[in-house]
Amino acid sequence: MLRLPSCAAIALALTLAACNGEQAPPPEAPLAGSTIGGDFELTSESGDTVNWSDFDGQYRIVYFGYAYCPDICPTDVQRAMAGLRQFEQDNPALGAQIQPLFVSIDPERDTQEVVAEFTDAFHPRLIGLTGTPEQIEQAASAFKVFYARGEDQPGGGYLMDHSNITYLFGPDGEPIATLPTDQGADAVATELALWVR
Repeated sequence: MLRLPSCAAIALALTLAACNGEQAPPPEAPLAGSTIGGDFELTSESGDTVNWSDFDGQYRIVYFGYAYCPDICPTDVQRAMAGLRQFEQDNPALGAQIQPLFVSIDPERDTQEVVAEFTDAFHPRLIGLTGTPEQIEQAASAFKVFYARGEDQPGGGYLMDHSNITYLFGPDGEPIATLPTDQGADAVATELALWVR
């Protein structure tokens, strides 16, 4: 007598076949294959010499800005670090693998002390980096960051013109994606969850 398999048996067989089949590959990183990033030698807020390779094995969030920025830099950094905090709460082990970095484009004013005060306001693990004008120029060039001193302001001081991109790099220093700081902390946390594994 011929017996037909039950619906439950068919469903189980299909489920097992799907589990044993090939899984869809992860999406390709938006910045995969680009030449963004590279080695640098800068000075940390604590006075240590820092190289890009010092962070090998860690994901890296990188933002170039300046501490005296009146609006864009603190807004971008605040949103990026709030997104990182959300990601850390949801994924403590993965969050610990991300090193956030703030690189000054204004070495004339951004001393170690000034950079430390700026970064401490946003995240306890955010490391501020500064250096000589030549070191900053080399690092900015490697990371495809534009910056220039703006006009002097009434009452003293000056602004800096610069690109405001928040990069995410992988453990080998490879560029992965930009973080959507313009969309807020939730969007940043979502983007981190997509790539940090």
